Amino acid sequence: MKIGLIDVDSHNWPNLCLMKLSAYHKAQGDSVEWWTPEGRYDLVYKSRVFTDTYSKDTIAVTNAGEVICGGTGYGPGPDLPDAVEHTRPDYTLYPQFPDTAYGFLSRGCPRNCGFCIVSGKEGRRSVQVADLSEFWDGQKEIKLLDANLLACPDHEKLILQLAESRAYVDFTQGLDIRLITPDNVALLNKVRTKAVHFAWDNPDIDLTPYFRRFLELTNIHSVRRRRVYVLTNYASTHEQDLYRVETLRGMGYEPYVMIYDRPSAPPVTRQLQRWVNNKRIFHTVPNFADYIPGRLGGGKRA
Repeated sequence: MKIGLIDVDSHNWPNLCLMKLSAYHKAQGDSVEWWTPEGRYDLVYKSRVFTDTYSKDTIAVTNAGEVICGGTGYGPGPDLPDAVEHTRPDYTLYPQFPDTAYGFLSRGCPRNCGFCIVSGKEGRRSVQVADLSEFWDGQKEIKLLDANLLACPDHEKLILQLAESRAYVDFTQGLDIRLITPDNVALLNKVRTKAVHFAWDNPDIDLTPYFRRFLELTNIHSVRRRRVYVLTNYASTHEQDLYRVETLRGMGYEPYVMIYDRPSAPPVTRQLQRWVNNKRIFHTVPNFADYIPGRLGGGKRA
């Protein structure tokens, strides 16, 4: 068969589902390529990660015997068959991201946060779904996509696999600061990372004791390697957003502002994001009240 692939969200980040489908079909002797409107295909897969807020599916496929759409962007749907799910991804699809492996060691999360689909889609328990060898074969960097690795009962074994790889590991979705222990931080200290990510999403939950405890246990001494996602525009006021940003910086963490439903966010939230996430400005203009968007480096208000 001739298979066509469509990454609806563009190619700014590798689509793991399409990489697995490509590897599976190639192993069956099928021809696989990126879809073009000029070609003719027996089967076309359209994969979409993000919803209409962040990406639009405007691609009409009229040159295929069958079209299969899948991914979170299309809503709830069936999982990949096990034979596909446990296929090593075809990394040749994205040569612009060389020497990097992508995958999940665990799925699911017990938190059931209202802004996140993981608990509803993958379950309210974090469980191991693979060993590292399933999607890593010596690449220098590993992009781990797990929603809540530390909630998995097998997380210490999985962290040890990451440490023994000697690859640089990016915990892309962040680690759950409430689940750190002396034992798992001791294992994390063995993992090579360019930075470690946490999140402070709910302003009504005081996470400062956990962040301070991590500082006592970690061997990551650079502030810029200790990063924290700060969710805004979701059940929080500007004052609560600014408090989390300033508190994190005061403790020795690098905050990074995430906006929930950016089109509906008030101007002050978008200004806060620009101030915090532009690190050159954030570290030279220490007070948000002194930041004037649009003026390089910020400045005092007249």
